[in-house]
Amino acid sequence: MNWIVLIIAGVFEVVFAFCLGKAKETTGNEMYLWYVGFFVALCISMALLVKATQTLPIGTAYAVWTGIGAVGTVLLGIVVFKEPATFLRLLFITTLIGSIIGLKVVSH
Repeated sequence: MNWIVLIIAGVFEVVFAFCLGKAKETTGNEMYLWYVGFFVALCISMALLVKATQTLPIGTAYAVWTGIGAVGTVLLGIVVFKEPATFLRLLFITTLIGSIIGLKVVSH
């Protein structure tokens, strides 16, 4: 169950990165609303990470959490923010996904 909590925490990490990206593109009240979204997503992500680390090893949980955030944010950048999808970026994202899966497999 805590692996699911950890995955959801990682998704909220992607959400707060998305909010930062959107805040950068906007001005005025809309920008502040994106910053509120960032703060809310950040709090949810951290609370879920804390919950997950109650039973999962901290090193594994933190690495998986940041890995999900990194992979999700890069993919979001490519799809939403039109960042380049070069061969090397995709190669290293693929190796990161493999590492996340590997940590899950070897952790108890």
